[in-house]
Amino acid sequence: MSIIKFLTSKVFFKQLLLAMGAIVVLSFIILRWLNFTTNHGKFETVPDLKGKSLSVAAIELDENNLEMQVQDSANYNPDYPKYSVIDQAPIAGAKVKEDRKIYITVNPSGYRKITVPNLNERTFRQAKPTLEAVGFKVGKLTYVDNIAKDLVLEMTYKGERIKPGDKLPKTTAIDLVIGNGNRPSSGMSVDEGESSNESGDSIPSEDLN
Repeated sequence: MSIIKFLTSKVFFKQLLLAMGAIVVLSFIILRWLNFTTNHGKFETVPDLKGKSLSVAAIELDENNLEMQVQDSANYNPDYPKYSVIDQAPIAGAKVKEDRKIYITVNPSGYRKITVPNLNERTFRQAKPTLEAVGFKVGKLTYVDNIAKDLVLEMTYKGERIKPGDKLPKTTAIDLVIGNGNRPSSGMSVDEGESSNESGDSIPSEDLN
């Protein structure tokens, strides 16, 4: 039988129809299988977790067939309670597939501690931006008699003297003792006036001799 006769024969058309039918059935089965295995068309809504505790967030995600992935944060946010959710991804209201991981960022217990910079031999104009650049604030300014005008003589926090290298929470207000340019009335030299014992009390000039 020639090719032309075969292509126009009933046998060929019958086989062609059977093949097309098999393809349709196979495609239908594959699509149904994909729908079943991927939950096609089924989505879960991501709840709003911001400001909620980890335990509450875990319950809400479980109720929505979602998983929680916790990420710690180094940046404390005072607008949220400690150890609460401050950010999430995907965002609240997003439509996601079942068992999707929701990444949440947890608020730490407070500002992280940072190192107090060295302000020795710095004027107030230099000290202020130095403190603010690392995350501190300038607190109370106390001017004392000292010929070094506007020079930072001492740093304190809550009435206690602090030194370069100490660590305090970020945003802490550091108080500064600054020279006013006047010679001390006692007649002591600058070095004598700044000498002190371990408790922070001034040492009498006669004890330095």
